[in-house]
Amino acid sequence: MRLLYLLFISIFLMLSCSTQSTEKVKPLDRANMDLTVKPGDNFYEYANGTWLKDNPIPPDYSRWGAFEILREQNWKDLETIFGEAATRKDAEPGSKWQKIGDFYATGMDTAKINEEGTKPLADLFKRIDDIKTSADVQEVIANFHSQGITPSFFLFSEQDQKNSNMVITWLYQGGLGLPDRDYYVKDDSRSKEIREAYLKHVTNMFKLMGDPEKNAEKNAKTVMAMETELAKASRTRLEMRNPKLNYNKMTLAELEHTAPYFDWASYFDRVGLGDPGDINVGQPDFFKETSKMMKTISVDDWKTYLRWHLIDETAQYLSKDLLNEDFDFNGKFLSGTQELLPRWKRVLNTTSTNLGELVGQLYVERYFPPESKKRMIDLVMNLKTALGERIKNVDWMSEETKEKALAKLEAFGVKIGYPDKWIDYSSLEIKRDSYVLNVIRANAFETRRDLNKIGKPVDPSEWGMTPQTVNAYYHPFRNEVVFPAGILQPPFFNPNADDPVNYGAIGVVIGHEMTHGFDDQGRQYDAEGNLNDWWTPEDTKRFDERAQVLVDQFDQYFPVDTVHIDGKLTLGENIADLGGLNVSYDALQHAMANNPPKAEIDGFTPDQRFFLGYAQVWRNNIRKENLLLRLKTDVHSPGKYRVIGPLSDLPTFYAAFDVKEGNAMWRPEDKRAKIW
Repeated sequence: MRLLYLLFISIFLMLSCSTQSTEKVKPLDRANMDLTVKPGDNFYEYANGTWLKDNPIPPDYSRWGAFEILREQNWKDLETIFGEAATRKDAEPGSKWQKIGDFYATGMDTAKINEEGTKPLADLFKRIDDIKTSADVQEVIANFHSQGITPSFFLFSEQDQKNSNMVITWLYQGGLGLPDRDYYVKDDSRSKEIREAYLKHVTNMFKLMGDPEKNAEKNAKTVMAMETELAKASRTRLEMRNPKLNYNKMTLAELEHTAPYFDWASYFDRVGLGDPGDINVGQPDFFKETSKMMKTISVDDWKTYLRWHLIDETAQYLSKDLLNEDFDFNGKFLSGTQELLPRWKRVLNTTSTNLGELVGQLYVERYFPPESKKRMIDLVMNLKTALGERIKNVDWMSEETKEKALAKLEAFGVKIGYPDKWIDYSSLEIKRDSYVLNVIRANAFETRRDLNKIGKPVDPSEWGMTPQTVNAYYHPFRNEVVFPAGILQPPFFNPNADDPVNYGAIGVVIGHEMTHGFDDQGRQYDAEGNLNDWWTPEDTKRFDERAQVLVDQFDQYFPVDTVHIDGKLTLGENIADLGGLNVSYDALQHAMANNPPKAEIDGFTPDQRFFLGYAQVWRNNIRKENLLLRLKTDVHSPGKYRVIGPLSDLPTFYAAFDVKEGNAMWRPEDKRAKIW
């Protein structure tokens, strides 16, 4: 939750020294395509059809595609490091080798984990048992928050959206066990099915904690009732995409007036934040309800709720009975995954997440040499130039706003591979006593580190993702694009490919992230990262009209039965995909002018190779359950529609594959989105 507006997130690439061999990876492989499909009817199937048929989803995945394949490779690289760390006899106490090795070893000690059950959490459960008053409830909430356990709401540090040089306190809605507030309040068949399954799941977890069946059923109903009240007070995902709506800066006194039944001064003191300073209360109505519930909900019900959230947030680190019940609901039911990932992958992922940059230091030492940054920076600068040209040439924006847009683009920060300054983990203690306690210690360390930023200037060197992460982001508060080392390798960049293929993959990803600075959210932030209305009213109106074309287009895509993509929820990502394609295509034309590619490879022209390079990046097979979940909760359109959607708007694609009226992807010119 710390970086709320990480706008993702695409794929991009670059030459890297991973152990993965690129010799066998063809830039474009006709064997992966379905040439019986007309490219103008379904370019996704045309580019990927045979691959989709030949690559079923493994039983321990709910989706299988380029991201998952690269994560598998990164895990193999990390396994080498972790295995060495866990067996290393000469690791100095407090060293990164000791901390990584001990964390990983405790997670792999299944005999001890299964034998202990919930015993490592005994002190935390006792804190709940000892609760007598509403004040005690609030004290336990504060204690849990200080250790990274998050009942009721979220507390974290983040930049002040209207003074982006300073870090302030943020409070945000939370406290739910289901992945979206709509599941609690909607009456559609899927929401009802999920509520019924969730109630059974919570009951089973209470039984595994030792509650008699009747008590477990009663407790599950209590949890459901309390979470439903929180859900009713929560904003929708669409509302959460509105930066202005979620910026409500208050003093401590104003927060106490807004939510008077919660002792905020004591809370902040107990989490280690004696003076919270300015506080952004993201959703004031939610905190009014949370405060009210301190009076209307009995202490015993709060104790039940706290017991649930403690076990819910730690089950995957505990004995196999709790782990399996947690997976049966969150993995099998919600996402359709048939089997758990092998334990080494799960423990590796947890270790990598909790010891982030500590692991990242070893990862980049072996798999991402410093000189690799240069190639990526050059490519980013090329795309930045192309985006600048497009801004200058758009016909719907005034010169006044263009000037400010170009100033924002010029101010873009770029981070490649890994941080120049690493996080100091010296105060984090990791021991070979308990897997779940190591997770809690790591969370407590990160919470302290996070809250310690409040009231201080922003550290421009800080990263929001670890180097080994397979992902990327644009951060509007910082006006920067960030590309971790983990994704800067095949299959997203192929050194054997020519410029058209690589610009279709990495180029579009870079352009995608840059375009986020000018999508429906990012455009509301200025060159310094402040929430600031720097557009003329006329330009805002023209932008909104063009964005609505994209909303209407994606609303008409139905990936599952009668369930369509939410064009408003996915608008930012759809704008970024469309912009990324346009920007990278323009950059490719400049690159080809200086270094002409082959006129034809495997029967495909340079323009055709560009679009094929883009399409193959998004190929994936996905289970229906996971697709339904993503359609409700994900701001990204499904992979298939990230291909056929924006390409249907591009005259350059029409020309490359001779798309004409009558083809399924053809759209009348007045229905094609034209933004960046």
